[in-house]
Amino acid sequence: MITALDFTIVYVALPHIARDVGFSPTGLQWVVSAYAVPFGGFLLLGGQLSDLLGRRRMFVIGMLVYGVASLLGGLAASPALLIGARALQGIGGAVLMPATLSLVVTMFDEGPARNRAMTVWAVCGAGGLSLGALLGGVLTGTFGWEAVFFVNVPMSVVGAAAAFAVLTPDGARRAGGFDVIGALTGTLGVTGLVFAIANGTEWGWTSPGVLASLVAAVALLAGFVAVEARSRNPLLPLRLLANRHTSAAAGAILVFGLTMQCVPYFLTLHFQDVLGYDAVQSGLAFLGPTLGITAGNLVSERLIPRLGLRGTLALSLLVGAAGMAVLGWSLSVGGSYLGLLAGAAGFGLGSGLTFNTMFIVASTGVAPHEQGAVSGLSSTVLQSGTSAGLAVLVAVAGRDTTGLTGDALLATTVDGLRSALYVAAAIAVIGVATALALPRGARTAAAPQVPGSRRPARKPGRADLQNPRNITKKPWV
Repeated sequence: MITALDFTIVYVALPHIARDVGFSPTGLQWVVSAYAVPFGGFLLLGGQLSDLLGRRRMFVIGMLVYGVASLLGGLAASPALLIGARALQGIGGAVLMPATLSLVVTMFDEGPARNRAMTVWAVCGAGGLSLGALLGGVLTGTFGWEAVFFVNVPMSVVGAAAAFAVLTPDGARRAGGFDVIGALTGTLGVTGLVFAIANGTEWGWTSPGVLASLVAAVALLAGFVAVEARSRNPLLPLRLLANRHTSAAAGAILVFGLTMQCVPYFLTLHFQDVLGYDAVQSGLAFLGPTLGITAGNLVSERLIPRLGLRGTLALSLLVGAAGMAVLGWSLSVGGSYLGLLAGAAGFGLGSGLTFNTMFIVASTGVAPHEQGAVSGLSSTVLQSGTSAGLAVLVAVAGRDTTGLTGDALLATTVDGLRSALYVAAAIAVIGVATALALPRGARTAAAPQVPGSRRPARKPGRADLQNPRNITKKPWV
């Protein structure tokens, strides 16, 4: 929840941060980008650290780093100090997210038990998004912008302490070397890519800084692939992409990041710039889509045994696309919240269905000792897709408003927001192809044998697939 909370809580406080800390209008974006760039760049490294050093250890370290960075952010009195604190927050989040996801996956057997655990994880994320928008308004208005950072400190301390009581100890460090060259090329390559995407709209896609970052990122990522193909202990074992579940999930996660993950940004603009809501009202307005997201999380667990992973993922993307299209159609200058509630709830339902299902698909058929790598891959694709989606959709929504005032300005703004939502809906429909890449009729897949196990993994037969409960009555390894 803590990383989801940050996604929205800081947005509401940005105007106050600009005024009190002294950010220029162009420099303010770095409050967001300074977090997003290292967060996206270090996720693969965070995934391998979880596999090698232990997931509980990395969870605790990630929590503590995030808490310290949040404390420094609240105490920052200059733009440079705040940007540095946000970058450290991003690194803490990059360690924390794959550790959390791989913990959820490895603590439960593949099938209904894991699906239920993933549902709880997804619901917490949905709650964090909505709570962040609401808390951002309440805390900023009551205590000042510093409170949006200080609120993370006690949560980080409690989370780190609770890990020792709730989570299973890691045991000895897993054998295997650390992929230093892969870590350097992969981390720098993804960081350069996210950096270019995050700043392309602001600086211009042909600006020297963006072009240099893109060229360097492409070269480093090509080198990363070459290194991983030859490494004895790769940061991202390329064989994982041969798993049709993982590769199809990566495509679905990319589509989700390009589309549904970006919608809260445009909803915030509509609530505040068009409907005239203040920060607290905007936070309350997010309760509608959040309830839809929560419902989607819960329903997906029920749908997977009935429709299979393939059918549930395809349906979820179509529902999300329909919700975004209806939401775009319902936007208007003189409209009300009730008028757009159906589209917002529909988007939320599709988003919740997709989010839960795509991460379940990504972990299916992957050995426990490689779940950290898959979690890092999934999180990296999501972050990169979201950065690219925002850049593209903000450009689509852009309109020349020079000289416009009043209703004319609002109408032009709404037209841009509507276009962005329609484009996102179209991309989501195209993304259904990622779901169709999954094996037909598969509910779940057998987990590969864990190294050191005396019994081979049992591959589920036709009877198992017809009755998914048979698959998870007892572990295969």
